[in-house]
Amino acid sequence: MAQKLWEKNIQVNEEIERFTVGRDREMDLYLAEHDIVGSMAHITMLESIGLLTTDELNQLLAELRTIYQTTQDGTFVIEEGVEDVHSQVELMLTRKLGDIGKKIHSGRSRNDQVLLDLKLFTRKQLREIAEETVVLFDELIKQSNRYRNVLMPGYTHLQIAMPSSFGLWFGAYAESLVDDMMLLQAAYRVCNRNPLGSAAGYGSSFPLNRKMTTQLLGFHSMNYNVVYAQMGRGKMERNVAFALASIAGTISKLAFDACMFNSQNFAFVKLPDECTTGSSIMPHKKNPDVFELTRAKCNKIQSLPGQIMMIANNLPSGYFRDLQIIKEIFLPAFNELKDCLRMTAYIINRIKVNEHILDDDRYLHIFSVEEVNRLAKEGMPFRDAYKKVGLDIEAGKFMHDKTVNHTHEGSIGNLCNEQIEELMKQTLAGFDFETVLNAESQLLHP
Repeated sequence: MAQKLWEKNIQVNEEIERFTVGRDREMDLYLAEHDIVGSMAHITMLESIGLLTTDELNQLLAELRTIYQTTQDGTFVIEEGVEDVHSQVELMLTRKLGDIGKKIHSGRSRNDQVLLDLKLFTRKQLREIAEETVVLFDELIKQSNRYRNVLMPGYTHLQIAMPSSFGLWFGAYAESLVDDMMLLQAAYRVCNRNPLGSAAGYGSSFPLNRKMTTQLLGFHSMNYNVVYAQMGRGKMERNVAFALASIAGTISKLAFDACMFNSQNFAFVKLPDECTTGSSIMPHKKNPDVFELTRAKCNKIQSLPGQIMMIANNLPSGYFRDLQIIKEIFLPAFNELKDCLRMTAYIINRIKVNEHILDDDRYLHIFSVEEVNRLAKEGMPFRDAYKKVGLDIEAGKFMHDKTVNHTHEGSIGNLCNEQIEELMKQTLAGFDFETVLNAESQLLHP
């Protein structure tokens, strides 16, 4: 069995080890590529302050690039008996380079190492979430424009209320994603600060150049105060989880609408056949399983901030092992949300809209406000017009043509989709992904 980085002469009881390690080795596979990139920046800085020779640095960088490649082709593993990804990388370096491999941990603790790994992992995942969100956004805008003139009933209290349109329905979810993207950008900015150099939370007596590692890794700034850098663990994940939950909330509501509108009682839309499933007993069934699962997964993601808060909420400053458990719920959440975004974009691209919903006179009363407004424009006081139309409805005499003329910003006749698209474009530009991509590329492919 490989010795732990912290182990001296006393071996830990096997049951204690099983309990304390938990799922950490499994979770650390998410972090492997980022642990290597972080180590490359760290040792480049160590050479600059005289803790490594140039030859040692070059050997280490070359071997780290080789190990990095194994994380990309799926062959990287954390071996049995090796505690975590940090130990595995150091073990691989030492096997290949001998004592040189043991030098990479100078000026570092596993505390700031895992903090760094989590931040590098999270900012990459946030970029991918942003990209998938834009794909769904574009599909929604496209369908909003395509069906901008197709009317549908709007609802309050699940009762027919006023005229809406598919242009409004699709476009509403597109604009919701813009707000979600703003929250995602805020989470990204909190994440994109460098904790490396905080060590175990109290800095180092080595003259570490934290500005250098900040630039090498493309961080926007560093977490300056070393105690706060450690306090930020759990807080960063919670803030990011709120942003993920915001996107999940938009998708969950969309999925609920789509399931309801797809039912025979509504028949407003038809979901793609390949996205529905049958029944083992009822041959007519086409169940909207994809959107039902999407709704459930997104509701689970919306619980993530609360779970993280309950783990980290009552911890004082300093590091505590409780924080390990956050990884188990936080790291897998990104892939789950990306799956939901992809599935939703796929269905929205292929969804069929019923363009003749309002041919059915059961929806005639949604035009009651249109009639009240028409009478008011002709000079009748609004309250008198309201009463007249209400009495006509009760007497079964209400009639109105099934057209609307809404012209103000954001209404049926003026969707403002161009402005919504511009807002999304500006928000996306505010992430500045290029700085990070260029910095990491320089380390990996100088």
